[in-house]
Amino acid sequence: MIVTQSSFFPPQKVLGVVIRKNDSKGFPDKKNVGSERHTFSFIIKDSPNDSINVSCWGSQDYIRVLSDSFSIGDRVLIENPLVVTKDIEKEERYSPWTPSLYRLMVSEFHSTVRSCTESEEDAKLPLLLHLPMKNPQDYYCLRDIVANGQALDGKVINILAGVRSIGEPKFFTTADRRTGQRCEVKLFDETTTSFPLVCWDNESIKFAQTWVPGETVLFIADVRINFDNFRNCMTATIISKTIVTINPDIKEANLIFNYMREFIESGGLDEFEDQMEEQVNLESIVDTYTVDQLKVRAQQDTGKSGPIYGVTYAFITALNLDSSVTKLIRTRCARCRFEINEKAGTCINETCIDSGNPVQAIMRFDLLVDLTDHTGTLQSCNLSGNSAEEMLNYTVDNFLNLTEDQKTSLKWQFLLERCKIFVKIFPASQARSGLRVNILSSTLADPEEVCQSFTSLDSDKLTERH
Repeated sequence: MIVTQSSFFPPQKVLGVVIRKNDSKGFPDKKNVGSERHTFSFIIKDSPNDSINVSCWGSQDYIRVLSDSFSIGDRVLIENPLVVTKDIEKEERYSPWTPSLYRLMVSEFHSTVRSCTESEEDAKLPLLLHLPMKNPQDYYCLRDIVANGQALDGKVINILAGVRSIGEPKFFTTADRRTGQRCEVKLFDETTTSFPLVCWDNESIKFAQTWVPGETVLFIADVRINFDNFRNCMTATIISKTIVTINPDIKEANLIFNYMREFIESGGLDEFEDQMEEQVNLESIVDTYTVDQLKVRAQQDTGKSGPIYGVTYAFITALNLDSSVTKLIRTRCARCRFEINEKAGTCINETCIDSGNPVQAIMRFDLLVDLTDHTGTLQSCNLSGNSAEEMLNYTVDNFLNLTEDQKTSLKWQFLLERCKIFVKIFPASQARSGLRVNILSSTLADPEEVCQSFTSLDSDKLTERH
């Protein structure tokens, strides 16, 4: 058990699972003018009811190496920490709440922190990652946050919601030349189709990259709510006090998880991914791959953070534009993005406000395409939304007015032609191959550009061999 008020002797060793970790930072050393002391903090938990803050202090190199040695979710063993009584009013203003009246201090020359070996690891520790730090009944659903609007501006609350999408970290430089990064996660639940969660610190961004859209439910304790004047909407921001619990072991989280399953089966998550991909800057995608290299890279990166973006020059070997319209175009509810019962004209989502009533429909392309080059084939790649309209040069409405002969003619403008294709690849447990390939853009390739690309790829292979 972590240090409590009844502890008689300070512990020489403490074993726990890391549930929160903050970025390292430096301060001027008052004792040594001109030098800096560096620090970072984290929280460990070793039982359902016990957790404690840990502060690490030392030189820049020591703190950097120590911070890089473990992440949120890892089990660590702390030896010879200094036990300090917590200044509750001061510390909990900026640090996450913990039930302990103490905190641990780790110093460079007297203490050690290391990841556990399997023999040292308590098998029950990983289960603690799924227990919320705050009352699991005390949270806002996303609709209530939106409904309260600016009345919640600046408030710190708890949220329970599912992960809908995870954006790429975006790097920036401030006016005083400090560098930083920002990552935006889209949340959703039965009441709201999209709500932004913003991460600014490196540790939260790294943690967010391990979440899986459509599969991860979050209990977010002590997150700050603000009104975004630029976007005219409410947003949530992870701050130094925030603790995120993934897939919490509570009934309400299971309900959200089941809702996400239904949402995915209806194709709603894919629809949202299509919308997000329209915001990707294609000029930032510069890595070129063969089909086989994309498959290998995807297998190597399975379980790691973030999707793979790349360019491939491949032939389109399957494009069934002359199939039944129902296989090419998806009709959805404009409010919740669930499928519409076409006979009744109603939304199939029972939690949608428009359920059972005639709804406004949105129609988007939903095509499956095979991509082939001399190294292999990527089957059933998704080409949808604006990406499909731009490639075909037809809107959905205009396409529906084409005759069958015109659709066949349009198909043969691209079938068995080599194209320059921007792709996004990420794990998808529902896909037969275990991967989902989304086509962000596809245009007929310039032969000279293709030749230069393959020459470059051949040179890279020779370099790897030597």
